[in-house]
Amino acid sequence: MSRSALLLIFTIVSTAAVSAEPDRTKLPMELAPFEGKIGKTYKESESDWQEPPSAPEGAPNVIVILLDDVGFGQTSTFGGLIPTPHLDKLAGEGIKFNRFHTTAICGPSRAALLTGRNHHECGNGFLMEWATGFPNYSTMLPKETATIGEILKDNGYNTWWYGKNHNTPDWETTVAGPFDRWPTGMGFEYFYGFIGGETHQFYPVLYENTTPIEQEKSPEEGYHFMTDMTDKAIARMKFAKTVAPNKPFFMYFAPGAMHAPHHVTQEWRDKFKGKFDMGWEKYREMVYQNQLEQGIIPAGTKLTPRPDWVPEWDSLNDEQKKLYCAFMENFAGYFAFTDQEIGRLLDAVKELPDAENTMVIYIVGDNGASSEGGADGTLNEIKGFNSLTTSIEDILANIDKLGGPESEPHYPTGWAWAGNTPFQWVKQVASHLGGTRNPMVISWPARIKPDDKPRDAFLHLVDVVPTILEAAHIPMPEEVNGFEQKPLAGKSFLASFSDPDFEGRDQQYFEVFSNRSIYHDGWKANAQHTFPWRQDYAPGNWEKDQWELYNLKEDFSESNDLAEQMPGKLAELKALFAEVAEKKGLYPLDDRGAGRLAEPKPPVPGSVENPKTYTYAAGATRIAEPAAPPMKNKSWTLTANIKTEGEDTEGVVLAFGGVAAGLVLYLDDGVPVFDYNFFEKHTILRGDGPLPAGESVVTVDFDFQGKEPGGPAAVTLSVGGKKVAEAKMEETVGIRFGLDSFGIGEDSGQPVTFDYKPPFKFTGEIEKVVVEVK
Repeated sequence: MSRSALLLIFTIVSTAAVSAEPDRTKLPMELAPFEGKIGKTYKESESDWQEPPSAPEGAPNVIVILLDDVGFGQTSTFGGLIPTPHLDKLAGEGIKFNRFHTTAICGPSRAALLTGRNHHECGNGFLMEWATGFPNYSTMLPKETATIGEILKDNGYNTWWYGKNHNTPDWETTVAGPFDRWPTGMGFEYFYGFIGGETHQFYPVLYENTTPIEQEKSPEEGYHFMTDMTDKAIARMKFAKTVAPNKPFFMYFAPGAMHAPHHVTQEWRDKFKGKFDMGWEKYREMVYQNQLEQGIIPAGTKLTPRPDWVPEWDSLNDEQKKLYCAFMENFAGYFAFTDQEIGRLLDAVKELPDAENTMVIYIVGDNGASSEGGADGTLNEIKGFNSLTTSIEDILANIDKLGGPESEPHYPTGWAWAGNTPFQWVKQVASHLGGTRNPMVISWPARIKPDDKPRDAFLHLVDVVPTILEAAHIPMPEEVNGFEQKPLAGKSFLASFSDPDFEGRDQQYFEVFSNRSIYHDGWKANAQHTFPWRQDYAPGNWEKDQWELYNLKEDFSESNDLAEQMPGKLAELKALFAEVAEKKGLYPLDDRGAGRLAEPKPPVPGSVENPKTYTYAAGATRIAEPAAPPMKNKSWTLTANIKTEGEDTEGVVLAFGGVAAGLVLYLDDGVPVFDYNFFEKHTILRGDGPLPAGESVVTVDFDFQGKEPGGPAAVTLSVGGKKVAEAKMEETVGIRFGLDSFGIGEDSGQPVTFDYKPPFKFTGEIEKVVVEVK
């Protein structure tokens, strides 16, 4: 056979092989072509099953683990004093990264991670609770920024999401939807977790896919959400590999840990008794030395000094030290417990038939350690969200509740500063590395040779999606569900797995709450604008911000400000930031805290705008606070038309909020009870006897008498139009009830009061419940 003939045959075969590979640039892909024969009857026909799209040969399983609110210097893996043996073990099987970056705040970090675009580019410039009516701050993820879940699902992967979802706007979380910005609408075949920035770990507000569900047992029976979600993840992973061992999966495993509330049992807390008595300055010194010795930070790195917003430990009195240490012991116990549960997941991975081809990307925090607990810490963080404080004496008087179901604890600012060793600043401060630099560990036995020396490539969350796609041999699609896709902002760092000298990104911007920064070719210019614990610290006056300049090639910790010595370089970077801000959609800058939080949000899609009357039937549950009736800072009347069997009827008629704050109307052995929980100070109105059997009308009149949010009110409880109880309150909840929701017929999630066991479903009949806002 001639050479030309052989070449022709080779070309034909090669063309056939190429055409057999599906076009992955437009998703979803069609079924494989039918290659059989269709005759007039089956006798003249040849069948051929059209296969659905499958993943490329050798595509790995991928698990992305994302912790919440973790400082660079907290885990033992990166020199911290909290033992994380399972993270240590994973690092020993793979590689560590010590220059990985987040956005400095949770929702935006998650949007960047899932889409591979910068957070402003995908509508998540800040959190959904603070959303404003600008496309870059609406938190409404656009169709042009498909998630990694959507891309992998349409390329033949199973896709699962466990834990936290802070990327569905509040007003889209009711039964009315829409559901296209829920995990199952963003490409994940299965979701088990909670919606929002945080949840109560003993009484989580749970969803399975789009259906609200209740936990299977009580805290007294050993329930904790971290264990629950881990159990669910392990079970589905094993089941899937039993049924389809050759089908790869993508698991997004995002615990509520280590975000507040820091919930853990006393057993775990007691393991750290006395472990932090040295105080936060000494903690930082010890961690700094560990980091140097372990090679986590380069030789010559300086430890940044204590700022004036953190008091010197030795200046504290004995009560302060006792309280602050207790909070840190509780946090450490929660972290160690979390590490144990993630260890169970990682152990289960090793039992898979294709364990060697499973890539685990463990991102240790979506931002730096959180200072949102305030100077003293808190047992009720929602109270802090409402700009209210509690004295140290009052906290110590209730310290036995720390970490348990009746608390919503968060540690003091000083421990957050210490947790971000060796850097300056904390969560929310996107201008500095204390807010944006988080550890990362990656293991992939089939491709990664363990290396003790950390990779120091400058990376960002946006780089994760392109890395996963390259590892799976999947291109970034040009079109998804008919929508042309925005270009990825990130670039793959797959080469770093085998190349220790891989350098990573040469440019990246950061902005949250007008705290902003620009990195370019080793240089970084920073403008810190406002405080996480005082969001309205610097309203306006952006032109007065003091910019700083750092050479990160020589200054790992941002300890040597070169702004005065190199004004020209600083001016160059400031001009670059302005250019990038315009291009990437950072404007308008907005430094309002309570003002942005209080700004009206969109109504529930399809609802009546600004109604005065809200009418509900039994079963109307899990309505997010912004979508519920506005029962704060207004007068209102609640009217419940119910049918009972007298003293044999019990349960919740209406509940709003939870452990931190809220209100509830319920029956106790037939007796109507209204309880207004003002941050654990309960105003209780109780009827004078059981309701009569049959139909009854129970009314609560709330007369708000304040001129400012959170002002006083008078409350009246009536039965059949007759007043049976009344009370006055000097203070009411002015900003937010908290982590739970509004519902009729039960108190789902965490209870408003522990006088009953949730969900305490109503055993009578509810005809309707009407809330009239005045």
